[in-house]
Amino acid sequence: MNSSITDSIKSLPPLSKTIIDINKVYADPDASIMDLAKIVQHDPMIIANLLKAANSPLYGFAREIKNAAQAVSLFGMSMTRSIALSNAVRKLLNVDMQPYGITSERFAEISELQANLMMKWYKQINKQKADKLYLATFLQETGKFLIASSIIQEDETTSFYSEIELSNNVAQVEKMYTEVTSSEVTSIVFEHWKFDQEFIDMIKYADNPAAAPDEVKEYATALNIVKSIVSVNKPFEEVSINIGLKKASEAGYNHELLEDAVDEILDEIEKKLGNI
Repeated sequence: MNSSITDSIKSLPPLSKTIIDINKVYADPDASIMDLAKIVQHDPMIIANLLKAANSPLYGFAREIKNAAQAVSLFGMSMTRSIALSNAVRKLLNVDMQPYGITSERFAEISELQANLMMKWYKQINKQKADKLYLATFLQETGKFLIASSIIQEDETTSFYSEIELSNNVAQVEKMYTEVTSSEVTSIVFEHWKFDQEFIDMIKYADNPAAAPDEVKEYATALNIVKSIVSVNKPFEEVSINIGLKKASEAGYNHELLEDAVDEILDEIEKKLGNI
């Protein structure tokens, strides 16, 4: 890993007290949705992000969501935590994503699409595992912020983007330029923030699931499949979908469940575009 990325991780500020409190409530088996709502209500930025997500066509709630308690109740603890944490992380790592050829806003949309695809797919396989994977999916590309910053500092934006634009393996391009993939960088970021080891490891091996320890191999494989289909440079393009479906079949999944989840997301995107 190059020194600029290492230095950036070491200098990262701590997560906010609200995020720390959300994590504590989530980890408490006796905590309730209302306990989480009370914490969220003290943070206007988190409320704004939850309401924005709740009223997005992507989630398809039947009525307008007007307050944090409603949003938390509809999303549940896992999804509320994921949305709050992902927005907090993006705020802390607010970096120009030009090396990847996208804006920060588009990066956020792609992360959300990845997380939604994971939930639609994996809840058909195992709901408990789907809840774990949802947050990891939302955050697995976090390292791209630090890689983008390094590429900009090294004045390699044009050449890096030229490689990214054409590649079907973004991780390979990242490794070539920075000696690490974004999954590896992300795992170090969350190690810095003292997240649990299982969460760190499932992301760490998401670009190379074959090397993952047995206890997280399934999670790393699922993360890799979803990021292949919803890649930052070719999200939901035919080539990306085919790569992801092939990986799913090779890993022993029923690829039809994944294909149905992809079709459902594409239908939602089409409806959203039709309403604009």
